[in-house]
Amino acid sequence: MKLTSADFIQALHHIADRIEREKDYLSDLDRAVGDGDHGVTMSIGWQAVKAKLAEFGGESGCGEISKAAGMTFLNAVGSSVGPLYATAFLRGGAVLQGKTELSDDDIVQFWIAAVNGILDRGKAQPGDKTMVDAWYPAMKAMESGRAAGKDLAACLEDAVRAAEEGAKATAEMLSQKGRSSRLGERSVGHQDPGATSAYMILDSFYQYVKSLAG
Repeated sequence: MKLTSADFIQALHHIADRIEREKDYLSDLDRAVGDGDHGVTMSIGWQAVKAKLAEFGGESGCGEISKAAGMTFLNAVGSSVGPLYATAFLRGGAVLQGKTELSDDDIVQFWIAAVNGILDRGKAQPGDKTMVDAWYPAMKAMESGRAAGKDLAACLEDAVRAAEEGAKATAEMLSQKGRSSRLGERSVGHQDPGATSAYMILDSFYQYVKSLAG
């Protein structure tokens, strides 16, 4: 299938709307392990992105759209999550540079570049109880699916399943990074909010692609 620039914009809208619906839940998760503002922070970032997207149309390049989304998120969000998602969308945008129509491979490579950006910037490893615990297995599932010849929707479905399982698995992990690492053993038993919002971002993108595939 092909995704146009207009489709790419709508996929990002889909993410912003999902985060808005789930912001209270995400903040509730964060209250158990952090300062309770993850949902609000993500909402502020994604609502700023949504407003910025109004400046782009169907003729805009997807790389340009992605990079604008990243910088907008960074400028709107002061917390540590800002640079991580800014890097993700800048790296992903570089893959899409000059393209107004995206192939399955373009989108798979976009997400792989985005996740590698998060890994490079954040220095977290799987098992540290961060968003990486959702993003890393998702990326690996996407790579495996594409190597096996699966189409985009199937690759994304595999990635979303891996992200959800990764996010749920953080509940049993001891936090190694960020504010929650100060809790020590008390961080065990609580699902990581960053991993949870990562799953939601990818799932929202997938749901939009699936709706196009019919």
